[in-house]
Amino acid sequence: MHVVADGALAPEEDFILPFILDESDMHGRMVRLADSVDQILRQHDYPKPVARLLGEALTLTALLSAALKFAGVFTLQTKGDGPVSLLVCDATENGALRGYAKVDGDIPDNGGSGSALRNLLGEGYLAFTVDQGDDTDRYQGIVELDGETLEECVHHYFRQSQQFQAAVKVTVAGGDNEPWRAGGLMLQRLPADENAIDAAEIEAAWQSAMVTMAGCDPSQLAALGTSPYDLLFNLFKDGGVRVFDAKDARAECRCSKDRVRVVLTSLSDEEIEDMKEEGHIVVTCEFCNRSMSFDEIDLAAMRTT
Repeated sequence: MHVVADGALAPEEDFILPFILDESDMHGRMVRLADSVDQILRQHDYPKPVARLLGEALTLTALLSAALKFAGVFTLQTKGDGPVSLLVCDATENGALRGYAKVDGDIPDNGGSGSALRNLLGEGYLAFTVDQGDDTDRYQGIVELDGETLEECVHHYFRQSQQFQAAVKVTVAGGDNEPWRAGGLMLQRLPADENAIDAAEIEAAWQSAMVTMAGCDPSQLAALGTSPYDLLFNLFKDGGVRVFDAKDARAECRCSKDRVRVVLTSLSDEEIEDMKEEGHIVVTCEFCNRSMSFDEIDLAAMRTT
């Protein structure tokens, strides 16, 4: 059974596509990023292994955020003692993505020998945060960086979760003189009731889906011009694929002069003076690399409001 909701046309790029396998009631998401990931990765002059790692993190952020119901910001963050000391990506509920990597040391070519993830991030943790504003409690999940890839670290988190069982597959391609692009696939299910009559069938369907995902050619996920509908139907042809309207994914930073003004206004006169260079304060956004300058007139106006 192949069903496309509302007769929607297959999206081509920069989308988050929800689907359901009706035969087993599994929910899924497919993500394909093109201009969005290329714009984010090229805003900084990252070494190629770092750019590729950030592309994987952005794809995982798009997948995981789309699996949740929230109104706010979902954040994926790693912190470790390797040369990439910090990796931060976030997504809003309407598909706006941003991300950056903080590089504090030398990056081996191609990630170095052994585990590229360990060579880049070192030992540390992976955290997921859902922030829906000041009037709600923040949700946060943390797991050690235990795996050869970010994908394996996310699976390590899923194995520890009692509420969220899922599997992901991500890929990143391009770089150098080619545009960056990325793709990902995610399947999730609720914990099975061991006393349910069909629990064994549900478990068998899940294991079959895991085999299918493991055998999927990851390059297809990021290949532009390949219909995501055809890919899903070919992968899960026995599962009864039902595809819903896709959501656009885009690169969008939330930095602004007004936000920076609020921060500067909260600082003391001494702190403001320490930040000045030739009478100006220049603040550069870590995400989009945009610089915002405040001169003496701007600063004086802030102190009097």
